[in-house]
Amino acid sequence: MSATTAAPVTTEAETRVAVATQRQLIWWRFKRHKLALVSAIIVVLFYVVALFADTIATTEPFDTQATRSYIPPQPIHWFDKDGNFRPQVYALKGKRDPRTFKLAYAPDASEPRDLVLFAHGYEYRLFGLFPTDIHLIGVRDGKPQDALFLLGTDQLGRDVFSRLVLATRTSLTIGLVGVALSLVLGVLLGGMSGLYGGWVDVVIQRVIEILRSIPTIPLWMGLAAAVPSSWSPQQVYFAITLIISLIGWTELARVVRGRFLALREEDFITAAELAGASRMRIIFKHMVPSFLSHIIAAVSLALPAMIISETTLSFLGLGLRPPAISWGVLLQDAQNLQTLGLAPWLLVVAVPVIVVILAFNFLGDGLRDAADPYG
Repeated sequence: MSATTAAPVTTEAETRVAVATQRQLIWWRFKRHKLALVSAIIVVLFYVVALFADTIATTEPFDTQATRSYIPPQPIHWFDKDGNFRPQVYALKGKRDPRTFKLAYAPDASEPRDLVLFAHGYEYRLFGLFPTDIHLIGVRDGKPQDALFLLGTDQLGRDVFSRLVLATRTSLTIGLVGVALSLVLGVLLGGMSGLYGGWVDVVIQRVIEILRSIPTIPLWMGLAAAVPSSWSPQQVYFAITLIISLIGWTELARVVRGRFLALREEDFITAAELAGASRMRIIFKHMVPSFLSHIIAAVSLALPAMIISETTLSFLGLGLRPPAISWGVLLQDAQNLQTLGLAPWLLVVAVPVIVVILAFNFLGDGLRDAADPYG
């Protein structure tokens, strides 16, 4: 009587994993990383703010008025005197200090102003295409600049909240475009260096060594100083993006080269070469997907580094310059201790910088782990 071998029992979960695609495996593992999931939501919200910056802004960001200098942030009162839910701010009344002769503003509770959604304000072009004057929040039957300064004003009387929203768009898009260019350069040049070898590898590696041997800050200063002061903010924006990208690709290229050196002797690469696949197809179709987690980790670290680079350059006066608006440009107002003594709310610009850098780092950790679902 022959003994029968029991068939292994396969659970439903194991079956789902066995037939799942790579994208499904990545998504299932990423969902288990709660901190990365929250960070992803934060990053998406930041880019939504960047996309609809003009709509979210309440006051024309370039509108200056010396009499509104250093108005403190206005609190929103969510309930009226009768206890009803009615978001409002109090009108500001200016009063001359008899000792210093400075004009100081104080809220006047006798003149509440209701806040409404989708209010009319200054005109702008949505996505640069559609002219409109609708803003997410505003004052009912009144001009926003008369009574709506949620984060106060700066020395020239400009609304800090509106300028911070517009600066978010500039700083985040520079990081995104810069990383995209660095990613293409790093993968392409690093892949060619590792796959071709020979004189191609020597030339690319010497270029990388030269760029990495130059101290970063002096290199930024030299390249940024070469940007003519007569250029428009758009031209400076483009130039700074190119400068940051041309400096930031070297580390990723080294990582890609090392992985390619290890992979180019594998059987599936040899099979692709024998099948007649071109070098570019081998790089982007066969080799790059095999170490996607490494690329994701490098990109997740490069994005906050790009944002910090732009902020640092602009803060030092070597990057974007007024009238352009970015986080670094706004932080220039916080350099003076005397200014901070008069208007400490100007430091609020540092908050989104810290939050978005932490969110990108936590998101990168989650993506790196999820990109290797079998690990």
